[in-house]
Formats: sequence, C-alpha cells, structure tokens
Amino acid sequence: MISNKSIGKLGFGFMRLPKQNDKFDCVQIDEMVELFIENGYSYFDTAYIYDGSEDMLKRALVKRYPRDMFQIATKIPIYMLESGEMLNEIFNTSLNRLGTEYIDYYLLHGIDGVQNDKAEALGVWEFISEKKAEGLVKHVGFSFHGSPEDLETIIRKHPETEFVQLQINYIDWDSEDIQSKRLYEIARKYEKPIVVMEPVKGGLLASEESRIADIFRNADSQVSIASWAVRFAASLDGVEVVLSGMSSVEQLVDNIRTMQSVEKFNKHEMSLIAQAKDALNKTCRIQCTKCNYCIKSCPKNINLPQLLELYNDYLTYATISNLKHMYDFFTEDGNKASTCVSCHACENRCPQKLNIVELMPTIADIFDKD
Repeated sequence: MISNKSIGKLGFGFMRLPKQNDKFDCVQIDEMVELFIENGYSYFDTAYIYDGSEDMLKRALVKRYPRDMFQIATKIPIYMLESGEMLNEIFNTSLNRLGTEYIDYYLLHGIDGVQNDKAEALGVWEFISEKKAEGLVKHVGFSFHGSPEDLETIIRKHPETEFVQLQINYIDWDSEDIQSKRLYEIARKYEKPIVVMEPVKGGLLASEESRIADIFRNADSQVSIASWAVRFAASLDGVEVVLSGMSSVEQLVDNIRTMQSVEKFNKHEMSLIAQAKDALNKTCRIQCTKCNYCIKSCPKNINLPQLLELYNDYLTYATISNLKHMYDFFTEDGNKASTCVSCHACENRCPQKLNIVELMPTIADIFDKD
C-alpha cells in the first residue's frame, strides 16, 4: 500500500500551517513544500474539516508540481454526515479544493466504534469502495480515536482497509485513555501499514522548557527535544509514515534531520524515554474530578473543569502548543478565564475544595493573550 522508498517516512501534515496576522504565510509554506519535496518526501495529509488546508494544498503543491511527484491524503468527516446524500458533495468539494482528479489516500476521519456504526449505516464504506473502483481513490483507510477493541472490530469487518492512522507517541504508549501500544499491536496483528499522527502530541513533547528537556539535552545536546518523540514513532516496525503538523521551516528542517537516521532505541535511550514519561506523569496537577458542579453555579458560564485541565497540561508540558486552540474552542462564547468575577460560587460548590478563583488570573495570563 504505502512504500517508504517512494514517499519517504516523513509526512507533511497540513493542519498547523504557519500564519501571519491570522492569514496563511504563503511565502513560508511554499518554501516548506519545496524543501520537503527536494529532500525526497511526498506524502501530504489534510482533511475536509481543516479550515483552508485543502485549498492551500492546491495553491502550494498541486499547482506547482507534477502530479506524480506527490501523494495526497484527505479525510471524510463522519460526524458531519446527516445522510448518505452528503457523501458525493463532500468528496467532490475536496477534489475541487485540492484541484486534483483523484485522491491517493482517502480516510474515514477520526472514527471509533460509534462513528463507524454511523458510517456503516450511511454506506460510507461502500461509497469509498465505489470511488476506488472508479479510480478516484487509490487507497482506503481510516484515522482512529477509540478503544483497541473497537479498532479490532473495524479491521475485522472491513478487510478492505489498506492502512490505519493511529495516535502514537511515547507518553500515550501505555496511557489508559489513548492506549497507543495496544492499538499499534492490533494493527500489526492484522498486518495493516500504520500512519502515525500526533508523534509529538501536538507539540507538547517538543518544549525546550519542559521538565523533560534536561533529560534529553544531557544525553545529546545536538538534537532537539522533539526529535526524540519523532524517532520513537518512526523506529517502530510497521510504521510507514510519521505525520508532522509543521508550523515553520525550522521545524521541517529538524524533522528532516531526524529522519536521516532512524534506528531503534537502544536500552539506554529507552531508559531516557522512561525517565521522561515518569517526569511528566509526576507533575503536580490540580485535582479536579470534573463533576461540573462549578459550571452550574458560575454566573459567567465558564467551563472551569476544562480550563483547569488545560492548565494542568500547561504545567506538565510547559508550552501552550496544541492547547491555545483548544482553549479558544472552549471559550468561543466569550466565557474566558479573564471574565471571572471572583464571586466564589464555584468554590462553594466544589467537593474538592479547590481554590479556583485564585487560579483564574493565572490561566488568563497564559491563554487570553493574543
């Protein structure tokens, strides 16, 4: 299905493109695409729901290079579907945005057991198979956000799946929520090639200021903190492409340097990964249980549990990378940390007796800045 010899192991994720004044930085994006291709890579990943991404891929790639020099992966958002009649509309919209006659890798986007049940009910699998038969889709797969049990069920039901896209990084490898290792093992069991997403967990494993930085820097000061996470994913058997949502030329150059020599971690390097995981997991966190009593009492309707969770992630990873856009999403109605009126109603309802009010200015200082 996917051959590293033809596309290289690094994939260019078009979700976190560089911007200036809230507009795409076309000059830098063009430079990144050129550098990516010049170094022998050709796998570009986008999705119908990535705002402006498919259009930008057309402008920066499709219009500038021969079609046989690159492969495009895009995705159909199952959660948006209201009926099977929407399938052609979404597919054709992606084709038009991309300016291409076919899609190399077409994925069901971010499915789990429930979303796959919906996809089956609406005939999505049959639709994509038809597009493949027509030559409009070359390869069929899905990106996955669910349990290992659901992953195995879907692969068994749909042997036509040619590849799976999984979230794999060293902090999620043994985690109870993501369970990257178990997902990886199931994909390997059924001999499905793996495309890795979130190898650096949206940038959270790349901070040069985090508590893991000294662990890796003392081991090798010549490589970036992010490179350890990228190499962890890339060195796994069966991983064909590691996606990186790069936001600068510097990040691209660093990833290219990392991919020049991808070898399995030795015992010492694995011990460093274990130290890093231990350091991150031992971070002192606000012990919110998400009972939501505080939200019900807040006059400003601030999603306090979610903001506390984002603050916990900031304490753990020492960066707002991948956190700021989540904060903006949860406060899009204007209910930001800075709108707190210090009425203490939340604290009066909090079973954990957390000092929520005194945390709000700190959270505002971190996330409310433009």
